[in-house]
Amino acid sequence: MQEQVDERGQEVDRERRGLLRIGLAEVYNPSMVPTLNPGDQLVVRYGAVVRPGDVVVLRHPFRQDLLIVKRAVERRDGGWWVTGDNPLVENDSREFGTVPDEFVVARAWVRLRPPPGAGQRSAGALLSWAASAVRPVRSVRSVASPGSPGRSLSRRLRAR
Repeated sequence: MQEQVDERGQEVDRERRGLLRIGLAEVYNPSMVPTLNPGDQLVVRYGAVVRPGDVVVLRHPFRQDLLIVKRAVERRDGGWWVTGDNPLVENDSREFGTVPDEFVVARAWVRLRPPPGAGQRSAGALLSWAASAVRPVRSVRSVASPGSPGRSLSRRLRAR
């Protein structure tokens, strides 16, 4: 069987063959608000093909031991330009530039909201939470320009 490859010679058919690994990441920082909130869990797919608009987990270029969650805006020479969805937080490519491909760890697939706090356990609050607790993480295909904010392993990872 012949494999499909992209412009860098890497396999692009791996999603269809089911060779992806799935894991969890937790959001700790408000850089992706309103899409993701601190405390949200992400179901991520390791090795998934990244496209512009996808939410990704990546290693911080200046601290490779730190994992962060950002939106992949566009492919550039040397890697990805990434931004947070929160225009008030600039811990993204506006600060550290293009992120090398090998620093992109996974693509977000599903967001899991934590259950409401102890003071909000009414039947209505629980039903409201249940209706919105699990949501796919949508890609934004018409992403804002790189200088402006975007609209809008089986191990646990700490991502901010």
